[in-house]
Amino acid sequence: MTMVAVENLTRTYRTGKIEVPALRGASFTVDAGELVAIKGRSGSGKTTLLNLIGGLDTPDGGTVHVDGREVGALPENDLLALRRDHIGYVFQSHGLIPVLSAAENVEVPLRLVRKDPAERDERVRVLLSLVGLADHAAQRPYELSGG
Repeated sequence: MTMVAVENLTRTYRTGKIEVPALRGASFTVDAGELVAIKGRSGSGKTTLLNLIGGLDTPDGGTVHVDGREVGALPENDLLALRRDHIGYVFQSHGLIPVLSAAENVEVPLRLVRKDPAERDERVRVLLSLVGLADHAAQRPYELSGG
């Protein structure tokens, strides 16, 4: 089953009279369960691509489908639900809430989708364990290594 389908995606940024093409006809699919890495030099369009997939930006041309839905055709409330329920971002600046523990930060999106508390606690435990932070669940972001 295809989870992400990008077809002939283009995006150009304009600064005054200067046009900077960020994407030129990108096309690919990602199937359910498939792990994909996006790599490239600085300025090659990686962040632009991810922003387009998540509906945070609008392409100049082409289409993006996530879980069978065309992202560009979704109303704002449906985009919010798509990002909340199907897309997760890990930002370079972490985007963590400094007053919450590592476990509480992981728990935030699970609360937003109203997961059962027992299921939420188990999921937080598993996720922290997967990234080697199980022993640091109670620590605040500033107490954790940036790596």
